[in-house]
Amino acid sequence: MLVIVFACRPFPEAEVWRQTTMYKLISSTLLVVFHVGFTAGNSLKYTHYDPYTLLELQCDQCPPGTFVTYDCTAEKRTECAPCPYNHFTSEWHSHKDCQYCSAVCKELQLAKRECNSTSNRICECMDGFFLDVEFCSPHKECPPGYGVLQQGTPNSDTICGECPRGMFSNVTSSTAPCQRQTDCKKLGRKMLHKGSSTHDTVCKEKSPLLCEMDVTLCEEALFRYPAPPENWIMTLIQILSNTAVTSQQINKIQETQNSLEQPFYLFKLYKSQSKADDSITPLIKDLKECEKGVFNLLGSLNLTRKNVMTLMRSLPGKHVRQEDIEKTLKTCERPKHLMKLLSLWRNKNKGNTIEGLRQLKMAQLPKMIRKRMKKLEQFLTGDSMYSLYQKIILEINGNRTQPVKLETLL
Repeated sequence: MLVIVFACRPFPEAEVWRQTTMYKLISSTLLVVFHVGFTAGNSLKYTHYDPYTLLELQCDQCPPGTFVTYDCTAEKRTECAPCPYNHFTSEWHSHKDCQYCSAVCKELQLAKRECNSTSNRICECMDGFFLDVEFCSPHKECPPGYGVLQQGTPNSDTICGECPRGMFSNVTSSTAPCQRQTDCKKLGRKMLHKGSSTHDTVCKEKSPLLCEMDVTLCEEALFRYPAPPENWIMTLIQILSNTAVTSQQINKIQETQNSLEQPFYLFKLYKSQSKADDSITPLIKDLKECEKGVFNLLGSLNLTRKNVMTLMRSLPGKHVRQEDIEKTLKTCERPKHLMKLLSLWRNKNKGNTIEGLRQLKMAQLPKMIRKRMKKLEQFLTGDSMYSLYQKIILEINGNRTQPVKLETLL
């Protein structure tokens, strides 16, 4: 819409003819309305003084994305043109040009919105950074014991807070909040290690199978006990031939193991094959008595994690992986954790734990541990073990329909 308003002012005599003409125009029509396509009568206006007619005209403003090329006149509406490349106008206006878009984004910034005809380019800091005065700085990382209360944004830094009681954070992070500590009671498990602001509570594993061993120290000591008689292997095979052990299994052990190792694998096989047999009950009972002695020797050892690591490194041969040691320490009670670790070492080296204890690098161990390991080795090879060995042989032989002459065995 275009509104023409007459401005009353004195005219010099030289312009009488012009003055008469304008009065005629005003008298015939005081208000002339032109419809412009882009506003349909509701456009914003700006005042423009027409030097030819000496009138103050109310011209239509140009919309966003354009600029004024020609002001309106009494006969024509305002003429607008699109903004050129890399220029913009974001509001209705009366300017003869568009604004220039901002330069490309700075270092560590990305364009959130590129420049177009109606808006300027908007830059913001990349993920993990925020605008600190004029430059992008990395978000602060909360240390262990502290969690993120409010994550950083492109315009604000991370806010950290100390983990309250019952919560923990064990990482250095700009995004991780404090986590609730594990409730062992709700899981139906016992607590192994109490949590703190930097560590979660550690619960005992529900399944005891993780701490079980294929062969205990006592079983290994008994099954590997030195047997001086020359006919020892044949006598033992004769005893086991009428048990759950099959002749094929016996033959395989004879083919794959040397004569010193055959008794160990035969007894181990006998134990595993006779689980559903009542004949194994006395053997298990005797072995438990032996294990009590081992528990007495190891149970009072207050080994730190460092002590355990040193002990395992002091064994000859291949070392047990650190992650396996860590898992055993978390899941097995003492002293069962030490017995489990010795079992892992034996399986890794396919060796003899008793012999491994003899070859311990004692100089690397604290004096108390050296003494206890020496006593353990003596217990597993001493007179009490030989007496138990004799008893077990008698029990196995007693379960046979035709006992062999034990003097050939003992």
